[in-house]
Amino acid sequence: MANRRSARAASASKRRAPLKIRSGDQVKVISGKDRGKSGRVLRTEPNKERVYVEGLNMIKRHTRPQQSGSSATAGQLGGVIEREGPIHISNVMLLDSKGQPTRVRIDRGEGKRSRVAVRSGATID
Repeated sequence: MANRRSARAASASKRRAPLKIRSGDQVKVISGKDRGKSGRVLRTEPNKERVYVEGLNMIKRHTRPQQSGSSATAGQLGGVIEREGPIHISNVMLLDSKGQPTRVRIDRGEGKRSRVAVRSGATID
């Protein structure tokens, strides 16, 4: 049991390479239930290697009504709330300026790290 925990803790503490996809990027889903759809990245979770894409992988969360502490009338309504779910980073590809899916290469020119689209060779940022 102790070996399993220590292995899990060690893998969680390893330093991972930064993601090549950032918030605000246009991406296309290449596998899964939303395959072929594209959208804008809302947020990323680098530790879990997941991205949240606007309008894709929608999940339904059933919530109970919440009563706020300030007044009885102002509270959050209950019901079924739809929101974006996480998608693994390997299941999305970045779209270049022409709207074509591309892999991303990192160039470290002039002491600055920049992302480059492999398909077109254009600098992303």
